[in-house]
Amino acid sequence: MSIGRIIAGRTAMFCCDMQDKFRPSIKHFPAILSNCNRLLESAKILKVPLVVTEQYPQGLGATCEELNTAHYKIKCPKTKFSMVIPEVQTFLQNNPNRQTVILFGIEAHVCIQQTALDLLALGYKVHIVVDATSSRTDTDRFFAFQRMRQAGAHLTTSESMILGLAGASDHPNFRELQKLIRTEAAETNLLQFPCL
Repeated sequence: MSIGRIIAGRTAMFCCDMQDKFRPSIKHFPAILSNCNRLLESAKILKVPLVVTEQYPQGLGATCEELNTAHYKIKCPKTKFSMVIPEVQTFLQNNPNRQTVILFGIEAHVCIQQTALDLLALGYKVHIVVDATSSRTDTDRFFAFQRMRQAGAHLTTSESMILGLAGASDHPNFRELQKLIRTEAAETNLLQFPCL
């Protein structure tokens, strides 16, 4: 059983389908967007490779412009729900030391869940950042988190992930990371799920 320790040099960050067209329909979207940005900034600071996907961008538009994804290693359009598409598989094969994936975005019960299950089946350790992941309904979100946890994914928060990547307060980039977490993460209504 994996204890879920995070080591920046063995980790990749996956940002799934954070597109503007979803804004009106996704629960807690502004908060999710804010928490995603904290993670994206931490990836940039710590040089954790970033993979970004967009679901059918010709119909659903591009990644939200508020998100700083300019430092991505690969950015791919997709029609498959899972992010594990050929371009992403090639990235993973070319980076065999990256055995842990930090996964966040939308929707929890579709693209996030299918990505997590595919990655787990391939032997990767998967961390779902629950305060940076949502769905159109809290019911779908909650049961997706439950299912992914049962399958072997670790559920965590953006602040826990950022500090986990640093490992210690003597990390050379700790002060930069500290600025990201100085303000509390945006609230995404997770406390309504007492058994998470």
